[in-house]
Amino acid sequence: MDNSALLKQEPSDQIPARMVNEFCYCPRLFYLEYVQQEWAHNADTLEGRLVHRRVDRQQGDISLPQELEDQEKIHARSVLVGSDRLGAIARIDLVEMEDGALVPVDYKRGSPPPKDRAPEGAYEPDRVQLCLQGLLLREEDYRVDHGIIYFAETRTRVRIDFTDELIARTLSLLEQARQVARSGQIPPPLVDSPKCPRCSLVGICLPDETNLLGQELRENQTTEISKKGSSVRRLFPARDEHLAVYVQGQGHTVGLKGEALEIRNKGEIVATVRLIDISHLVLFGNVQVSTQALRRLMERDSVIVHLSYGGWLIGITTPPSSKNIELRLRQFSVASDKSVSSKLAKAFVSGKIRNSRTLLRRNARELPKSVLKRLAELGKKAENAESIDELLGIEGAAAHEYFSHFSLMFKRSGNSIKEDFGASNDSETSLPVQDSEVQKFLGFDFNSRNRRPPRDPVNAMLSFLYTMLLKDILVTLVGIGFDPYLGFYHQPKYGKPALALDLMEEFRSIIADSVAIGLINNGEIRPSDFVTRAGAAALTDEGKRKVIEAYERRLNTLIKHPLFKYPISYRRIFEVQARLLARFLMGEIPHYPPFCTR
Repeated sequence: MDNSALLKQEPSDQIPARMVNEFCYCPRLFYLEYVQQEWAHNADTLEGRLVHRRVDRQQGDISLPQELEDQEKIHARSVLVGSDRLGAIARIDLVEMEDGALVPVDYKRGSPPPKDRAPEGAYEPDRVQLCLQGLLLREEDYRVDHGIIYFAETRTRVRIDFTDELIARTLSLLEQARQVARSGQIPPPLVDSPKCPRCSLVGICLPDETNLLGQELRENQTTEISKKGSSVRRLFPARDEHLAVYVQGQGHTVGLKGEALEIRNKGEIVATVRLIDISHLVLFGNVQVSTQALRRLMERDSVIVHLSYGGWLIGITTPPSSKNIELRLRQFSVASDKSVSSKLAKAFVSGKIRNSRTLLRRNARELPKSVLKRLAELGKKAENAESIDELLGIEGAAAHEYFSHFSLMFKRSGNSIKEDFGASNDSETSLPVQDSEVQKFLGFDFNSRNRRPPRDPVNAMLSFLYTMLLKDILVTLVGIGFDPYLGFYHQPKYGKPALALDLMEEFRSIIADSVAIGLINNGEIRPSDFVTRAGAAALTDEGKRKVIEAYERRLNTLIKHPLFKYPISYRRIFEVQARLLARFLMGEIPHYPPFCTR
């Protein structure tokens, strides 16, 4: 897939010197930051920001070149210089004067590298960045012969001479970076590089995963990939420590105090949550958010999800859209291509069927082997469907097979369930499928789900869990830069987040259904947690709390990734899958691999 035709506008003609540093370090990192405008912090970048805190404040002046001799001392901070001829721009941390010449000083965190690894006193990317700063000062007719790299940890000043060789290398890298930016083609990831673990964008880049899938993922080779996946390094945390904050109380208010959100009920503080710990804010019904809290959440790229009191998705409040317009252009292009959209749709549905089969195989008692065989056949049919209509039929058949045997996954005895849910039975045997009284109450005298509204407790719980799953996928897609309302399988409709519905298909059974089954099997949910009005069942506030707690526990569960072989939480898998979808859309991998647990 050629992306160059999609990106009509060119990046800025003046490339920042810092971006040339990134290009020298890793061309892919440069493209992600400069062209796609991706950014993420890690410990190194935060430490670097702290180091630059002082020199980022503008201070001091520099005389014109012809007046320089009359100025005894120069000590100017945060000096902005640019050149249309070079097509570059830089903000120099500090400019000093020595023997009538200007000396750019670039601040770096850490200490100088060992001499055996950097004989010149600093790594090439840093020397190139400093040299470009010097060349930009030369463009203003200043004499600049060398620069200084200041390492903050050891307070060491390393002199870098601007030799003809370094200048030629700097100008060459500047031109290469410009060509890559204009190409519309993201450079491939580095291969097994020691640079990747310290990179702040490694969770966005997914270098090892992209290399594995891009080189080896071909038709009918999934088994081979799964065997080789052990070579993939997990270069990002297994769990996402940022968590969702849920506010259910009607009339509650959310305000800001310092760097924390305060949740109040009639003026009394009921909870305090640090902003740094928040992934997104989920509001049920009538909850007010102050302007100050809203602004700080937007500044931190945190999404606010608005649900009805009953738990139906109403809308989302998001910060400005991701600057990665290239991804959205590609998304819209692929969505209009029926062949590629069909390819993605088949992956979503086949993944859903395979995971449904796995959940039944793991948990259902006395499950006829014919059910697993039938679901396996339907999964293969989904992979080879020739149209969306055929795929819809296959998905419907699989759902019928799956939900017809869903109740077999309840492992508590018939008496204990009846006792909890108000039925009676003298038998001490396990709950059979034919036990119509309990089955009807629990909602399993059907061949498919009932909803809008759900008419029984289990369907009410499933509907609520599907909404929770949808909002997490939605938040993930928005954060990465997708338009969540344009899908490839689900067709666009007003107010319908089609892409989020696409991506959540493969997670319905292994996340939402699994949580519902666990709540019933463990006796965590009871009749008092539901209310029924006019034939419609819904969760009470206490019931929602129990379901949310179980759902969040499920998302934080670590599992072994079936392709990449490293431990990772389900919450983190949402992001990995969404980024793999982006890698497919950008033409880096030939197929989108649905997440299929074993």
